[in-house]
Amino acid sequence: MADVFVSTFPFCRTSSYALDVLKKNGHTVTINPLGRKMKPEEVAEFAHKNDSLIAGTEELLPLVEKSTSLKLISRVGVGLDSVPLELCKEKGIAVAYTPDAVSPAVSELAIGLMIDLFRQVGIADRELRRGGWSRPYGVRIGISKIGILGCGRIGTRFAYHLLGFAPSEILICDLEDKSDFIDELKKYADNLHHSQIKFSKNWNTTQIRQVSHKELYREADCISVHIPLNDSNRNLIASNEIKMMKPTSYLINTARAGIIKEEDIYQCLVNGTIAGAAIDVFEEEPYHGKLTNLDNVILTQHMGSCSIDCREDMEREASENVVGFWKGEELEARIV
Repeated sequence: MADVFVSTFPFCRTSSYALDVLKKNGHTVTINPLGRKMKPEEVAEFAHKNDSLIAGTEELLPLVEKSTSLKLISRVGVGLDSVPLELCKEKGIAVAYTPDAVSPAVSELAIGLMIDLFRQVGIADRELRRGGWSRPYGVRIGISKIGILGCGRIGTRFAYHLLGFAPSEILICDLEDKSDFIDELKKYADNLHHSQIKFSKNWNTTQIRQVSHKELYREADCISVHIPLNDSNRNLIASNEIKMMKPTSYLINTARAGIIKEEDIYQCLVNGTIAGAAIDVFEEEPYHGKLTNLDNVILTQHMGSCSIDCREDMEREASENVVGFWKGEELEARIV
């Protein structure tokens, strides 16, 4: 039976099901005792003698380098940038993840952050608590161009959610040709338009097209980032890219830190290069950096996956990957 270390935090906060799955199958389990995201050296210290790891977004290179017993990494989530996949292959360490469970929660958070940015909800809340009452004006999604950087599982869901707001345009930027998806999205938009026009004369028919990176930066009123982090797109959005954007535009990142250069987004927000940003992911977490001093940015706690149902699904799938691996089963979501 496996000796499992759980480095991700939180784990089984709202349901013990994932833990019960492991124990009922005879595995021993040790859970992150620190009550926070573990640092790379801490994961290596605590887990180097275990043969299985259930991990979050912790950097795992020191553990994989140090361990001689690790046989499986089961990721709670979809991103694999923190897992040294090539080294895992060399050392015969299997890697699995939970790619589908996270999508609903992340896409909905991105929509919520967009509404907050556009309508100045956070700013109004803070002002009211200080005794102010300026009733700030915002921008309506229904007259805006919304850009989606990356149209995989999460970006696709985000696009469908957007159609309920009838933006003037949806601009899709992806390395792959998304023509088939755009055709499906247009049909869905047309059906929405026909069903809603009888109730409102202000209901737009949303235009949808695929654009280049430069077109995305220059035209979008808001860009939501939904790409994985890898060597080719690290610091993909830095000062030069942000300066292409409109001074009235917004930037949302619920994907990975490192895609947007943190220092550059800070400087651009200070200088008013763009109107604002919403950021859920940071190079160092928990985050205590300079962005906390700015009013024109919404900061959340890497909580894109943190709806109760999605988190429980992710944990369950990660535990089932451990159970299946040690039973010798083929894992549907195995990467290595």
